[in-house]
Amino acid sequence: MRLNNKVAMMATVSLLALSVSSAFAAAEPRTGGTLTWGVETEPKPLNPQLNGQSKAELILRVAYESLLARNADGSFVPWLAESYRVEQDGKRIIFTLRPDVKFSDGAKLNAEAVAENFRHIQDPSYCAGSSLCALSRHIDSIETPDERTVVLNLKAVYSPFLAFAAGLKLISPKSWQSPDLKAGGASVAGTGPFILQRYEKGQQIVFVKNPEYNWAPANAAHQGPAYLDGVTYRFLPESSVRVGALLSGQVDAIEGVSGNDAGEFKNNPDFTYQHALNTGTPYSLFLNVEYGPTQELKVRQALLQGLDVAPILQSIYRGERTRAWGITSPVDPLYTNGVEGKYGNNPELGNKLLDEAGWNTRDADGFRTKDGQRLSIEIIQAQATVRDQRDVLLQAIQAQARQRLGVELKLRYVDSGTYTELRNSGQFGSIANSNTETDGIDIENHYLPVNAGGAINYSRTSDPAILPLLKGASATADVPARRGFYAQLQQLAIIDRAVAIPLYEPEDQIAAASYVNGIGFRPFKQMPENAYSVWLSEH
Repeated sequence: MRLNNKVAMMATVSLLALSVSSAFAAAEPRTGGTLTWGVETEPKPLNPQLNGQSKAELILRVAYESLLARNADGSFVPWLAESYRVEQDGKRIIFTLRPDVKFSDGAKLNAEAVAENFRHIQDPSYCAGSSLCALSRHIDSIETPDERTVVLNLKAVYSPFLAFAAGLKLISPKSWQSPDLKAGGASVAGTGPFILQRYEKGQQIVFVKNPEYNWAPANAAHQGPAYLDGVTYRFLPESSVRVGALLSGQVDAIEGVSGNDAGEFKNNPDFTYQHALNTGTPYSLFLNVEYGPTQELKVRQALLQGLDVAPILQSIYRGERTRAWGITSPVDPLYTNGVEGKYGNNPELGNKLLDEAGWNTRDADGFRTKDGQRLSIEIIQAQATVRDQRDVLLQAIQAQARQRLGVELKLRYVDSGTYTELRNSGQFGSIANSNTETDGIDIENHYLPVNAGGAINYSRTSDPAILPLLKGASATADVPARRGFYAQLQQLAIIDRAVAIPLYEPEDQIAAASYVNGIGFRPFKQMPENAYSVWLSEH
C-alpha cells in the first residue's frame, strides 16, 4: 500500500466505525448479560507489563489501564491521568492523576503507586527478558511532588518515551508483594472496568464487572461501569474452531478470522465482520548476521530478491492480507514507501548471488552446497505467537526457497523457555516476528544493537551505520524529520543489508453475532478494543 493511500485507508476504517456507531446509536445500550469471546491467543504470562503478545492486549486491557489513551491520529487523551505536559524539549514529562481512581483490590491510584510501577520496570530482576529494561533505562529520576503528580526526568531527549510511559499498564501497589507477580493473575490488580475472576489454563479466562469503575478514557464510547456483567475469553487457537463456535452459537464473538473463513461473515445479516491493519513492524523473517549461512550478505540478499511473497499471501489468505515492504506499518505516521516494489520475485538474481557466494553445487536432494555443507537455515517461531496461519505461510516460503533457490529452510517451533535460550545464545538462522509498538519503539526493538537495548533485534545486526539513524530519529519530536531518518534506515536494513524480509502486515479481524453491539477497534493501533462498551441486544 502506498503512502498516499494511507489516509484513504484510515478514512475507510473511520467511516466503518462511524457507520457502526450510527447504527448502535439507533438503539439504547442495555446493561446486563455476559459475552463469550473466542480468541486465538492465550496470554503468557498474565502480568500485563511482562506479556509481549500483541494479541493478548484484547484480554488484558479489560483489567489493566494506562495513564493516557490515543486518538486515531496518534494524539494523546486523558485516562488515568487527567492531564500531562512535556518540558525541557522532552526530557521532563509531568502527569497529573485523576483523584478518583482505585485499583480493584481497593488501593488508591496516587503518585506513589504510579512511581512504584516505573521504579520496578527499571529493576533487571523484574524486567529481564522484556523490552521494559531497554525503555526504562532512559529514566534518570522519578519525582512525586504531591499525591497527584508524577514527574519522569529522562537522561536525554528520547521522543518515543511519552508513548511508552503513557501506555504502560499499571498494577496495584499490593501486587508487588504477590508470589504470582511475574505470572500474573487475580492477585495482580488493575484499575479496569472488569476484574479477573478465574483463569483456567488452556481453556478460558473469566472477568466480572467492576461496579465502581468510572474513569474511562476521554474518547471512550461511554462513561461509568461497563454495560456487561462479565466477559469470558475462550482460548480457541484454530480459526476453523473459532468460526464453528460462532456459527453454532457457542460464542458471541471471535477475533482472528482466516482469509478462507472471512466469507462466512461478510454480507451475512446474522453477523458483523470488521478488519483493520495494526501499527508496528510487519511479520518478517529476521536473518541472523552472526550465525550460519545468513552471516553472508549475498545469501541474505538472495533470499530477499529470490522469494516472491505476493502469490503466497494470495493463495493462503485469499486476498485478505496486505503484502509488507518496509520496517513499519503503512498506517504508522512514520511509514515511508521508498522500498515498495524494489525487491523480490527475481530468482535469476537470487541464484546469481548464491553462485557468487560459492554455493554453486547441489546435493542429491537438489539443495545448494559449499565445501560439502548444505545451505540450510533454521527459522525459529515461538509457539506462543503462531497465529493467523503463519505456520502455513512459513511452509509455503520453505517450499519456494527450495524450488527457486535450492535453499533449505528448516522450521522449528519452540516453547517460551527454548525461545529465550535461543535468543540469548544467538544460535539460530532466522526468527519470524512482528511487533505492534508505535512511535518508533517497534523499529528500535528490532534494529538497535542487542547490547544497546534492541530487545528483539533478531537479526543481531550492529551495523555502525544504523545506530546514528536511530539516535537521530529519537532525538527529535519532529515527525517529518523522524520519518526521514527511518527512510534511510529502511533502505539500509532491507535493501542494502537484507537483515529482514518483510512478509505481511498484521491485522485484526472481528466477527460477531448481530446482537453484539459496540464491538470494534481501538484508535491508532487498530487492535480489537476491549469489552467495556459492548452491549447485547435481545436475542
